[in-house]
Amino acid sequence: QSVTVNIPPNPTITPNGPTTFCQGGSVILNAGSYSIYLWSNSKTTDTIHVSSIGLYSVIVTGSNGCTGHASQTVSVNTNPVPTITPNGLVNFCQGGTVILDAGSYSHYHWSNGSTAESITVSVTGTYGVTVTNSIGCTGLASQTVSVNANPVPTITPNGPVNFCRGGTVILDAGSYSNYHWRNGETVESITVSVTGTYMITVTNSNGCTGTAQQMVNVY
Repeated sequence: QSVTVNIPPNPTITPNGPTTFCQGGSVILNAGSYSIYLWSNSKTTDTIHVSSIGLYSVIVTGSNGCTGHASQTVSVNTNPVPTITPNGLVNFCQGGTVILDAGSYSHYHWSNGSTAESITVSVTGTYGVTVTNSIGCTGLASQTVSVNANPVPTITPNGPVNFCRGGTVILDAGSYSNYHWRNGETVESITVSVTGTYMITVTNSNGCTGTAQQMVNVY
């Protein structure tokens, strides 16, 4: 009686790329050419698409009905989760600034092109940063900055600003939240009877300030 002993397959799993990668990445594991496949994740194809950490095993069956086993470890590194920290208010008036700090990482790329850890911002916008950690994984963060316009007040006289002694003129600074005239008044309008340059600082509802002045000549 003739006895034939079939040789079992000796499969090798071949990845199509690195088996250690960052979250969001993946690798295809190829078990080679056989008749039947049963992976540890229940797949029955020659290849599987892997994006999670784990030990992936496969049992293959050759054309002679014999089986073989192979396994491959896949490691997935955690992406950083950066937080942008402002050094002050992110809602401020024209002329102000705020520093946005992305924290300690290996590399940075801000939406404004900067590659530094922190940027100084003086313009309204949403500032995004991509950070890369020491193992090459990336994370995103963004911060909105609002820069409020300063008021541009205009002093409106109710008559001529050049007049004879004994006359007066009312100077009106317009409608704002707060007023501070250089002569100490804190009202919207003042009555003037003396030669001088009358200056006012107004504050709007956002807390931003602007100045205006008006020359009055009394003869």
